[in-house]
Amino acid sequence: MRKQQKGFSLIELLIVVAIILIIAAIAIPNLLRSKMAANEASAVGSLRTLVTATVTYSSTYGNGFPPTLGSMSGAAGAINATCDQSLLVDPLLGANGAGNTSQKSGYNFTYVPLSPIPTTVAGCTSPGMNNYSINAIPVTVGSTGQRGFFVDPSGVIRFTTDGTIPTVASPALQ
Repeated sequence: MRKQQKGFSLIELLIVVAIILIIAAIAIPNLLRSKMAANEASAVGSLRTLVTATVTYSSTYGNGFPPTLGSMSGAAGAINATCDQSLLVDPLLGANGAGNTSQKSGYNFTYVPLSPIPTTVAGCTSPGMNNYSINAIPVTVGSTGQRGFFVDPSGVIRFTTDGTIPTVASPALQ
């Protein structure tokens, strides 16, 4: 009589491991691409939020566009909106109430204020701006995102496909 075998042979285990590795090799690049696509969608959504915040700031305070990215936000935990900390965007996106750069979902956001208004409106410590631009660039091109984005007061979001900083001349996002 033949002795009954218990468990799996080494060959059977190696075949199963090889199949798992092949499936992983196919799935991981797709996972990275979908993460980059999610980061890009988040960046576009954040740019739209920032454009809406600049318009709201301008109409609320009569001080033109915000002088800084931080003035659209406020320090974490702030509860009283002012011209200097308008609480229009989340502190993470609004540079925690200070500065002109922030980072969210694998993208660096830079607010570039242009052409200050000659006089400061009462209640504001800084004059507003007549113009601005906002750039969203991947932290690591090819890993956190592939495209760079740009927006100005027109609200048209423009992009580059190589992660560099777009300009007014770059194609519009459809």
